[in-house]
Amino acid sequence: MPGARVARGERVTLRIVEEEDVPFLQRGSATPEIRYPLGNPVRSREEFEVSTDGTDRFLVCLDDDDDPGRPADGAVRPIGAVTLTGVDYRRPELGYWLVPAVHREGYGTDALTLAIDYAFREYDTPTVGAEAFDFNDASRGLLESLGFTEEGRKQDFMFVDGSYRDMVMYGLRRDDWQHRTQ
Repeated sequence: MPGARVARGERVTLRIVEEEDVPFLQRGSATPEIRYPLGNPVRSREEFEVSTDGTDRFLVCLDDDDDPGRPADGAVRPIGAVTLTGVDYRRPELGYWLVPAVHREGYGTDALTLAIDYAFREYDTPTVGAEAFDFNDASRGLLESLGFTEEGRKQDFMFVDGSYRDMVMYGLRRDDWQHRTQ
């Protein structure tokens, strides 16, 4: 069951990942529609780390519970995950995915908006980064719609689904984000 609420928007809530959430995270990240665009290997439950130094992990949830603490059973429906890595020593890097059943419904925009607000509120960083494979048009479009700009490209970065693929690197400056949200 997802943990305490970290941020709440109009449609989604970011909640702390708990040990009990590992099966959902494992199933989600192993789904081909998610795994291929992320370039993730299939991992066993034991290989999933719930808490890692320098990483903030959140479940993206549809939330029927107004309690900011631990939600009641059945009051929360997890639909994805957002991570911020490198928060303790460099600029935070966003990672994210949503279950295929909710793709193209705007939940990604809502979740990343909450995560970006969180990153700039909690960490003294001038920039938040993110990466997307060159073939992942949906993810690249999402980042660009939020104001991320392309900073570079890692050529032949990873072997994904039968071929080497480029990774596109993005950044979003604090000043640019604050200007957009005012």
